[in-house]
Amino acid sequence: MRIISGEFGGRRLKVPQSSLVRPTTDKVKGSIFNYLSNKISFEMINVCDIYAGSGSLGFEALSRGAGLVDFIEKNFKVSMVIKENIDTLKVNSRCRIIRSEAVKFSKTTPQKKYDLILADPPFFKDDIHEVVRNLLNEEFLNEDGLLLVERSIQTEKKDIQEFEREPFKKIGDSLIYEFTPE
Repeated sequence: MRIISGEFGGRRLKVPQSSLVRPTTDKVKGSIFNYLSNKISFEMINVCDIYAGSGSLGFEALSRGAGLVDFIEKNFKVSMVIKENIDTLKVNSRCRIIRSEAVKFSKTTPQKKYDLILADPPFFKDDIHEVVRNLLNEEFLNEDGLLLVERSIQTEKKDIQEFEREPFKKIGDSLIYEFTPE
């Protein structure tokens, strides 16, 4: 797993050896960040990587100029790999790991608002629907903020029903949904 572009472009990230983690492929990550580069400026934004896993989405945003990234990951061993990557890249002051389930995190009052929230849950984990509702209802996003969710084509019918929108992008088996503040 590598960082595609920016300050840490080409650097390899350690990936947790766990069946709980399904890292976003470089192809999908590249497509997401190409899209984002045409929509937002990464310079000093606050980013939240929910269901962080390897943290590759958050590290990609950091590499492109994000000021702060919060990694939300419930599994202790997986979060320790994120910590190792933070230490390797020497970005401790720009990162925070929050060990929490996504639903629990999304039900709390946000300590800060985010300019970008990236959510890449395990493909068949349906709590993402509740998480998205909570993030929007609890106003986790800044006024111009953006929330992107990666899902599987295999969950498309249920996702469209729950998210009340079509995916805006299909990349292989991945579908990408976009949300903005209501």
